[in-house]
Amino acid sequence: MWWRRLLLVFARPREVFAALRSTDEEDEAARQEPVLLVVLLAGMASVLLSAAWREVLDQPSVDGLVVAVLTFVAGGTQGAAAYLLVGGAIHLGSRGMGNPSRFRTTRHVLAFAAAPFALSLLVVAPAAVIAYGGDWFRSGGADEGAGGAVLLAGGLVFAAWSAGLLVLGLRETLRLPWLGVAGTLLLGGVLLAGIAVLPSVL
Repeated sequence: MWWRRLLLVFARPREVFAALRSTDEEDEAARQEPVLLVVLLAGMASVLLSAAWREVLDQPSVDGLVVAVLTFVAGGTQGAAAYLLVGGAIHLGSRGMGNPSRFRTTRHVLAFAAAPFALSLLVVAPAAVIAYGGDWFRSGGADEGAGGAVLLAGGLVFAAWSAGLLVLGLRETLRLPWLGVAGTLLLGGVLLAGIAVLPSVL
């Protein structure tokens, strides 16, 4: 059922986010595999679109197979870290707004909201490889012009779609008022900013 809802989130997101209110243990367990897939694909998409990956083939010891393995490993790590850190920040933000949500529920809202960004991997990556081949992973390649910028902009469109779904998910699943949604995201953003600057302070 949750695999079907993962697809349904693109067409009828309110229905999916309403279903996420369930705290039945079996229902929550059934979400784990779709959530894992989204986290992995979204992490890989973020790696693929990063500036560092646009230069990874500049190193002579790195070839296409190594890039694929590194993208999978780095994407999984980055996706899991974002799932826990961003999910935790949003959860604490919602608690700060007086919402008694469960951490797992908040994480699941984030994961299903990230589905469009996860989908971007299946759109942007093939387009980049078909259009530019290995140049996408090299500095100064053919992708340096407008075409590369268009692909990056496409990734940002998917990211914006996910951001919109996150807002809707907080509204529907946690039943927050619009002011509560804004406060949750603001508090969560402050917490994430604090985590980001903490290493430099220490």
